[in-house]
Amino acid sequence: MKTVTVQDLLNRFSMEVLAGHGQLQRMISKPKTHRPGLEFVGYFDFFSHAHVQVLGRKEINYLHTLSEEERNLRIGNVVKYHPPCFVVTRNQEGLKYLTKYCEEEGIPLLRTPEPTYKFVDLMDTYLAKSLAAEIAIHGVCVNVSGIGILLRGKSGVGKSETAHTLIHRGHRLVADDIVVLRKISSETIVGTHNGKTKEFLALRSIGLVNVSRLYGRRAFQDETRIVLDIELTKWEDNRLNNELELEQKFTEYMDVRIPHIEIQLQPGRDVAGLVEAAANNWYLRQQGYSAVEDFMKRLEFE
Repeated sequence: MKTVTVQDLLNRFSMEVLAGHGQLQRMISKPKTHRPGLEFVGYFDFFSHAHVQVLGRKEINYLHTLSEEERNLRIGNVVKYHPPCFVVTRNQEGLKYLTKYCEEEGIPLLRTPEPTYKFVDLMDTYLAKSLAAEIAIHGVCVNVSGIGILLRGKSGVGKSETAHTLIHRGHRLVADDIVVLRKISSETIVGTHNGKTKEFLALRSIGLVNVSRLYGRRAFQDETRIVLDIELTKWEDNRLNNELELEQKFTEYMDVRIPHIEIQLQPGRDVAGLVEAAANNWYLRQQGYSAVEDFMKRLEFE
């Protein structure tokens, strides 16, 4: 199971530590934040205690309205579950009672100037990416006109060369050789690099090139949502290559289905152009248009 530490949150969001300075290595394994509203009124049946607990203006103002005895009871009931940390938003003050309990229980208490809605959005996005299940595969990842594409095929088939042509046409490289796939949600796979290969593209007969240095920052993108899986294969003379493909094919990565297309290679074929066509055709499908369905309707009227 992937985890991040409270210290990782501090490094990413530059928050102030109010309590629990010695407990910053506590682990976080849940990808969503939680606001303990119902818990402060005594309802714990579905308390997400393993999540980062965010205290916004509503929660803090409610605690301020309670008597000291009642406030101690409410806070005590929550901290005994030992969540990984508490984060107070909007630089709210008057937190001595909360600081006291967090120090006693060894729970980091952090404070940020960000408004609650913005902080929750940023934190949830960070945790989702940091804790996402991931795999590494051999291939090339590119972004073509805003559409994330995974190029696969046997070594030497021309994946990197195709990516280079696409970059030259104004599209972007995400990763070459090793592509890290992260499952952000039940329907979303994001492709990125492994850090070491960032911005590098390996071209046979040329060697290693840095696309950002060669073509400028527009040539590289750190990550992209994968929506097409394209496999480059060698041409087969005895195979039908003009079928209408009425039934969409898919490839599964971590139980997420990605539309799959096979492009056979032959000298003289504009492979990069075919990848662009596949990307544009996928976009039209998302808008509700299918060239195949349009063609079949025309045949019906003959």
